[in-house]
Amino acid sequence: MTSVTAERHEAAARMPRGFGLLLRLLAANWTVGRLTVRLPGGNTHHLEGRRPGPSATLVIRDYRFAGRVLASGDIGFAEGYMAGEWETPHLAGLLEALARNSDYIRRLVAGNRMMKAVHWLSHRMNRNSRSGSRKNIHAHYDIGNAFYAAWLDPSMTYSSARFTGAGMALEAAQREKYASLARIMDLHPGLSVLEIGCGWGGFAEFAAREIGARVTGITISREQHDFARQRMFNAGLSERADIQLIDYRDVEGAFDRVASIEMFEAVGQEYWPAYFGKIREVLAPGGRAGLQIITIDDAVFAGYRKRTDFIQKYIFPGGMLPSEAALAPLVADAGLHRTGVERFGQDYAETLRLWDERFQAAWTDIRRLGGFDERFRRLWRFYLAYCEAGFRTARTDVIQLGLSRA
Repeated sequence: MTSVTAERHEAAARMPRGFGLLLRLLAANWTVGRLTVRLPGGNTHHLEGRRPGPSATLVIRDYRFAGRVLASGDIGFAEGYMAGEWETPHLAGLLEALARNSDYIRRLVAGNRMMKAVHWLSHRMNRNSRSGSRKNIHAHYDIGNAFYAAWLDPSMTYSSARFTGAGMALEAAQREKYASLARIMDLHPGLSVLEIGCGWGGFAEFAAREIGARVTGITISREQHDFARQRMFNAGLSERADIQLIDYRDVEGAFDRVASIEMFEAVGQEYWPAYFGKIREVLAPGGRAGLQIITIDDAVFAGYRKRTDFIQKYIFPGGMLPSEAALAPLVADAGLHRTGVERFGQDYAETLRLWDERFQAAWTDIRRLGGFDERFRRLWRFYLAYCEAGFRTARTDVIQLGLSRA
């Protein structure tokens, strides 16, 4: 049975009611691993789960964060960190411990019904129509190429790498990701390929230079478009790699192959059929596609799709992760056939760990760019650690999915 012990007893009058309720809820439901809670006055509480698991420490700086959690669940917990109301020696480790207990502390994860409805309605306002998509993408990707260049690897790749050996450098692992996607879509020299959501042009450059394909890369981020076009020019690849500022729904023509790397998550559930329909429409007969998609565990998808989480509110407005089971009928209804799938979620956890290290090391330079304050730093650190914890616990995964058109 879960137990709470106090190394030093604190008078009940000194512990705010909201925090006392939060601590009791945690104590009654903590099941996996150990959580040490250090209070502002110096007292320490230990929550011991009945099942083995990770150990983590939560250091309370301001009791007000408890009200945020009781009202808004994981969103409130993130906001408490952004406000400096709590700390931890290992952010990703703490979030992993909480994720492993999330099924048992559901009330704390979801928040109260009123705030849950408020967040859901706000999320629904971020529909990915053509104009909505541009606004949502601008909110994340157009905060400046210099910001991303400060902490991404030199290939400017903002998606999961694939590590094939211990100690593999991040840039090499990103190249391996590109190579594995090319293999799953059977990409050969001379073939035409449409890349939906080309980012800063990493895969477009790889496919044009190393495979010899003819690439059309599309994005609706002005910053990424301008960077990728200049990248192709500098690499002498402009004749083989054309970067266009266009919505995927407006693409015309036929292509031998379609690639898309972690763009599907930004499509929005309402538009999932349109996305796969467009792939089917532009693929030439016998054509193939390779998609890299972040997925959420089938077992939690039903609950996840009914609420708004921290990522949807603060990082990717309008976004939604699919489960693998949810993808299957979309593929079939579009007249496409699955040719293979590879899963590598733990590689994403490692990618995120390295990104967090690079982000922290680059923070002084990032701050000098202007417009990035301490709250922003804490928001992004929470985002990277939150995602890492999701992959470490397998609540989220990342797949490379091969598709074909008859």
